[in-house]
Amino acid sequence: MTNIYVGNLDFSTPEDQLQTLFAAYGTVKTVTAVTDRDTGQPRGFAFVEMTSAGEARDAIRALDGSVQGGRILLVNEARPKLYPSGEHESPTNRDHRRHRV
Repeated sequence: MTNIYVGNLDFSTPEDQLQTLFAAYGTVKTVTAVTDRDTGQPRGFAFVEMTSAGEARDAIRALDGSVQGGRILLVNEARPKLYPSGEHESPTNRDHRRHRV
């Protein structure tokens, strides 16, 4: 399985449209459009899970930089989460904010 990040989506892009877009390159297992947990509004990115790594690479090559809904898509292999499920970053562990120049 390969998990693909799809960014810069138009907020009105439905999951079934992404399913169709990626299915042209291979078998799509899941599509998850990310929404804000407080408002339920779309956040403009999604994750697409494809069953074949080769098909996923083909989809990434073909769709990265393509225009969908008037926006240029950012498509790449998703990076793993930094924290295990259920754990959240503590406010005191935000070192990147302490060292601004």
